[in-house]
Amino acid sequence: MKSPDQSPESRVVVAVDGTSGSGKSSTCRGVAARLGLRYLDTGAQFRAMTWWMLREGVDIHDAEAVAACAGKPAIESGTDPNGPTIEVDGVDVSVAIRSDEVTRSVSPVSTVPEVRTRLLELQREIIADGGIVVEGRDIGSVVWPQAEVKLYLTADVEARARRRAAEEGGTDVSATHQVLLDRDRIDSGRATAPLVMADGAVHIDTTPYSLEEVIEQVVGLVRVAT
Repeated sequence: MKSPDQSPESRVVVAVDGTSGSGKSSTCRGVAARLGLRYLDTGAQFRAMTWWMLREGVDIHDAEAVAACAGKPAIESGTDPNGPTIEVDGVDVSVAIRSDEVTRSVSPVSTVPEVRTRLLELQREIIADGGIVVEGRDIGSVVWPQAEVKLYLTADVEARARRRAAEEGGTDVSATHQVLLDRDRIDSGRATAPLVMADGAVHIDTTPYSLEEVIEQVVGLVRVAT
């Protein structure tokens, strides 16, 4: 039997983009765990940058101020799909970056080109070794367009709102619905690295499928590609 390091999938890069609430995180972690690959949540890096800006008192609506500070925090992503971590200046912020304050603030920070450039460099450094499933909104189009497998996950906004509300412990579905629509508008309309389906990406509408069914589809695509 081949060891994990010798498997056909051991060097593959799987780029998974898509809308908020479409199941990217759960799918990517499941696929990475199933195939023995690393996992990278690029959205957590943007949240980590936002957390640092808020902690340091930077006006997140002042693009120049955000840009001037984009190079200051040391952000480190753990890539174990069974326990991904995110640290800022040596502090574990895995829980802190999921706060309502960070969620409300991440969009204006993430649209600043200097922030995206800084994190793009970090993401490419992590991806370069291969053997990884990467989730985000511009992985296949900007971060790693040469990925062997590129996917674009979407779901009906009602399904996304129900899933996200459940994840957040019973948050009002109607309020979550509006938050998702606002995020879609921002992601698709930003000037730098907008949310688009990358050339060559396989589109999966996750609405009618269970998580395990989506994971199985993606694992099958990876095995075909490798």
